[in-house]
Amino acid sequence: MPTNFTVVPVQDAEGGGKPASLDQVFSDGDKDDNSDGSQSGGREWAGDDTQRESRPFILDSDVDVYNGKNMALFEEEMDSTPMVSSLLNKLANYTNLTQGVREHEEAEDGFRRIAVTVPPMGTFIGVYLPCMQNILGVILFLRLTWIVGTAGILGSFAIVSMCCICTLLTAISMSAIATNGVVPAGGSYYMISRSLGPEFGGAVGLCFYLGTTFAGSLYILGTIEILLTYIVPNATLFDAESREGEVTAAQNTVRVYGTCCLLLMALIVFVGVKYVNKLALVFLACVMLSIMATYAGVIKTLIEPPEFNVCLLGNRSLTNDKFEVCAKTETENNQTVTTELWGLFCSSRHLNATCDDYFTLNNVSEIRAVPGLLSGVIKDNLWGDYGPAGMVIEKKSQGSVEAEDTSGDLDKPYVFNNMATYFTLLVGIYFPSVTGIMAGSNRSGNLRDAQRSIPFGTIMAILTTSFFYISCVLLFGACIEGVVLRDKFGDSVKKNLVIGILAWPSPWVIVIGSFFSCCGAGLQSLTGAPRLLQAIARDGIIPFLQIFGHGKANGEPTWALLLTVAICEIGILIASLDDVAPILSMFFLMCYLFVNLACAVQTLLRTPNWRPRFKFYHWSLSFLGMSLCLSLMFICSWYYALVAMVIAGCIYKYIEFRGAETEWGDGLRGLSLNAARYALIRLEESPPHTKNWRPQLLVLCKLDSQLSVKHPRLLSFTTQLKAGKGLTIVCSVLHGTYMTRAAHAKTAEQNLKAVMAAERTKGFSHVVVSSNLRDGFSLLIQSAGLGGMKHNAVLMAWPAGWKQARDSSSRRNFIETVRETTEAHQALLVAKNIDHFPGNQDRLEGGRIDVWWIVHDGGLLMLLPFLITQHKPARLLAVLKVWKKCQMRIFTVAQMDDNSIQMKKDLQMFLYHLRLDAEVEVVEMHDSDISAFTYEKTLVMEQRSQMLKQMQLSRTEREREAQLIHDRNTASHSTKEDKASVGTPDRVHMTWTKDKLVHERNKHREAMGVKDIFNMRPEWENLNQSNVRRMHTAVKLNEVVLKNSKDSQLVLLNMPGPPRSRKGDENYMEFLEVLMEGLDRVLLVRGGGREVITIYS
Repeated sequence: MPTNFTVVPVQDAEGGGKPASLDQVFSDGDKDDNSDGSQSGGREWAGDDTQRESRPFILDSDVDVYNGKNMALFEEEMDSTPMVSSLLNKLANYTNLTQGVREHEEAEDGFRRIAVTVPPMGTFIGVYLPCMQNILGVILFLRLTWIVGTAGILGSFAIVSMCCICTLLTAISMSAIATNGVVPAGGSYYMISRSLGPEFGGAVGLCFYLGTTFAGSLYILGTIEILLTYIVPNATLFDAESREGEVTAAQNTVRVYGTCCLLLMALIVFVGVKYVNKLALVFLACVMLSIMATYAGVIKTLIEPPEFNVCLLGNRSLTNDKFEVCAKTETENNQTVTTELWGLFCSSRHLNATCDDYFTLNNVSEIRAVPGLLSGVIKDNLWGDYGPAGMVIEKKSQGSVEAEDTSGDLDKPYVFNNMATYFTLLVGIYFPSVTGIMAGSNRSGNLRDAQRSIPFGTIMAILTTSFFYISCVLLFGACIEGVVLRDKFGDSVKKNLVIGILAWPSPWVIVIGSFFSCCGAGLQSLTGAPRLLQAIARDGIIPFLQIFGHGKANGEPTWALLLTVAICEIGILIASLDDVAPILSMFFLMCYLFVNLACAVQTLLRTPNWRPRFKFYHWSLSFLGMSLCLSLMFICSWYYALVAMVIAGCIYKYIEFRGAETEWGDGLRGLSLNAARYALIRLEESPPHTKNWRPQLLVLCKLDSQLSVKHPRLLSFTTQLKAGKGLTIVCSVLHGTYMTRAAHAKTAEQNLKAVMAAERTKGFSHVVVSSNLRDGFSLLIQSAGLGGMKHNAVLMAWPAGWKQARDSSSRRNFIETVRETTEAHQALLVAKNIDHFPGNQDRLEGGRIDVWWIVHDGGLLMLLPFLITQHKPARLLAVLKVWKKCQMRIFTVAQMDDNSIQMKKDLQMFLYHLRLDAEVEVVEMHDSDISAFTYEKTLVMEQRSQMLKQMQLSRTEREREAQLIHDRNTASHSTKEDKASVGTPDRVHMTWTKDKLVHERNKHREAMGVKDIFNMRPEWENLNQSNVRRMHTAVKLNEVVLKNSKDSQLVLLNMPGPPRSRKGDENYMEFLEVLMEGLDRVLLVRGGGREVITIYS
């Protein structure tokens, strides 16, 4: 819809300002949202709606021109926030009419209209009448009389009431959603998707599209049924040789005519939608005229009933299209002769011919088809008359004599049930007659006041049509004979439409009116369904539908129309209105169910943005409507309901799997937040039981200079360990201040998320900036997580280059991390050679996972191998697991006083109770003398520690030394500076360099190389005996591990704790290096001080 803007010159306080041009004010807005239909075919449309919806206000441009000086205090905010006057001006000139019917008409005319040619519509024209036209349709004219006759007045009243209440409750929910802000074209799809998210929106949007498409099939089948049954019954294309073949021949005829009608309607829609719009009032007039003729006919029955009679044989209804006289014989020229009816039941027209037993035993009678409103026939029509297919329609209140042989009844001119009838079937067939309540919300862009018109017009239309349907149920049951009501195609009244024989002045009023009504409804379905599919495709939430977002140069959805015609043809090939009706009932009921769900969720969450202008709603009404929709789905057809749910579920999982990139602030996210808050509060009430314990990991990642993850395999191992279960927090620390490195932190976090996505690690990422890396990691260990959802284990890589590092920060950070996790009662997992670990796509063909259980730390060592063997790759075709073929072995160490045989039995029994499959080995480590190699390793370690202590001058100290030398060689100093320098020592210790360190080490080794090994004992005796014992344990244990597990795929070791005194920190790293020496993949495990595995169920 074109929008006229007026540019008003605004001058500043000094009078020197120039008026801002329209291009300047809305330059960015024009780039983002080009509403010109003639250019829509070539622009990038996929992200336009998403960008517009992500802004807090409508048409909020990125740049706001500000020339005034009386708001200088806020001039810094003007770059990101608009002035209120500018915002209100844009709101006043906003139009939410997307590329719809009027734009297509203007593009087809070849020019753009400068002014709005059609004024906005009010409630009556814009909402009430379209809803009436969509609700009143084919079922009213073709099936309602049959439903009343089959289910009875009471059963029909129940069916109509359930369906009308369902749509009324849905309309109330829809009104609340539609008045909670601006609803662009898209109707229910827009409301559901923006309320429940892209997954639900895409699934229900496609269901609504399929329902609208099958509605087109329903209307076309209704059109063909009226044409072939009541207008030109002789236009059949196929002949049947038997009565059984008549059904097949009739269905084939319907398929041919239905396909031709579909192609003709598709051509009309393709040529120009404006022709459909111009005929809309004609079709609506046909509907209203038919209803008025029906009420007029009811009133006329009070004066004179219509001249339509029904012929009964006994109590059985007969088809009277093959005979004129309802009698066995008649008198002609004072002679008794047989009638045409006699010839239908007897072998010949002679009086002595052999006749059907039932024909012989019962008399022929004729009753009025429409006795009238005061005839009392309402008593006979109160209750239903269900029956199987092929059952003869009978007047139960009239007596008859039953014949013994009924085998030949199917060949006689009786009126039969063409299908088995039962209550739930009638519900499914009737429900499409109450659909169409979304017509008003689909036209929200054309309404003068949509937030007032949609609720009032929709609810009034539902109440009006509900009155029509309920009154028709009562009037049909009170005026028309029951055998005629149950006659679906009017065979007993000379192939007349049953509702037509009640109408006044002629049945042709109903026939012609219903014919054009079905044509118009079919055209509207073929017009609306492609645009709905185009809206879904343009949202970009279902990638394989994106081609259907394109169309002609004027935006006409050509590809979507082709798909709609193809799906509609499927419904026509079914060739039965009664079989197609339950299908579209499923899709519409699912759509209405989610409309009610959206309103209920938004109401219960009480989100700040939920402020509908329509106040007459409640979550209980929405919940009742949702329950009624679900019940009606299974009442109509449980297998169709399951199929519809499977289709919606598959679409939902597909959108979830592909990852919808759109964010609409849906209600389910708010529901998730509330559920998460409730769960976190519950989790914090008590610590988790041992049965529920699983590693909740805090993964400490290192980043390189490019802010990329240094060890991606650390996340691969995380995925294998977690298998998508529990909490995973991947974090890192940047050195600096947040003010200067905020952008780097965001980039690093994005890199973390990218690697997590590539490695399929499900969890959260977090990057903090700290002036000290040690403080940053300490902060993460202390505060990561929320409430009861906190990590209980820390995973990190072994600092492989700690020996080659120029400073000791790497070593200190690692040791402090060990101490802090111990203090926080958190488990610690340290992976050595993490880059050698298998990726998620690797498959280890055998091998062993060895667990060296030295001390009991809660059972985490035994639980970890079980967890990694449970990992299943997130690929559809992947069957194997990374570690699945690896066998688990558990080694434990026996001392001199231990009974190794009994230890092995006890350990096997313990593993049996733990339900773990593993081999058990007991390794004996007897006391032995400390070897010279151990002393040598200890000596080298302590000498290296001494050199490191001498090199521990920080960067600030080195800078201070350089400054002091510079100051001493400078003559110009103040007196205060000279006094301050008096206390400085004359000799300055310079920092050790790498070359000097290597030179001193080689010099020392050359001096000692000539000594005999026994001459070194005095130096050994000066060693710290505690260090010697620790080194001895590390060397001996390493020898045993290498002997048994050198070729294992993974080795898990108990991680010894750091010394309580910080004096031995330098030696602690050496002990761990010796312990892991010669092993490829090692996982050091330190428990958190609690049991994590139990033998109890």
